Amino acid sequence: MSTLPIILQSSRFNLYSGALLAAFFGIFAYAHFLVFLDTGKLSLLLIIISEALTTVFFIFRSNPKTVSVIPSDWVVAIIGSFAPLFLRPADYGVLPQAEILIALGTILQIAGLISLNRSFAIVAAKREIKTGWMYRMVRHPLYASYFLIFGGYVLVHTTTMNLILYLVTMSFLCLRIFREERHLSLDPAYRHYMLKVRYRIIPYIF
Repeated sequence: MSTLPIILQSSRFNLYSGALLAAFFGIFAYAHFLVFLDTGKLSLLLIIISEALTTVFFIFRSNPKTVSVIPSDWVVAIIGSFAPLFLRPADYGVLPQAEILIALGTILQIAGLISLNRSFAIVAAKREIKTGWMYRMVRHPLYASYFLIFGGYVLVHTTTMNLILYLVTMSFLCLRIFREERHLSLDPAYRHYMLKVRYRIIPYIF
């Protein structure tokens, strides 16, 4: 039996990968907080809170029962997770009022994280399958929140690089959805859940 799945499911791997994400988040948060002190823009604090929540829940996630060992799944997950940490504040925004999207997305994210609890994952993995609260409406409420948060961010902090990072992040998040469901659907319980909750991130649309 290969030792790779054992390593990927271990507490030590969880610790090291969590520390890496925390380091990238620290750089991200520092850059945004410095600009917040100069400008007082609420969107900067909200995006720090959003990414802090993701980092904390990732660090304290439970050990997976199974985890994908397909290299492309890891590439998709890493790019989709780390790309937004390279977003940076800008003086210009095409729609400054889009701060409301960041606020709404953060509220949705909090509700999704509470629903998910310690079953949080970045790479396709099976922990406890959650089907309650936010997961009664769509199968991936966290990804729905990211579309709002990062979309609002780019409208408030508009640069070519931020737009590119947003498009990359959203593209890879969509890929993550399909790859995660491919892995999770190996479990009959998740296949039954997919039949009950038909939509992934937007009810009646997708």
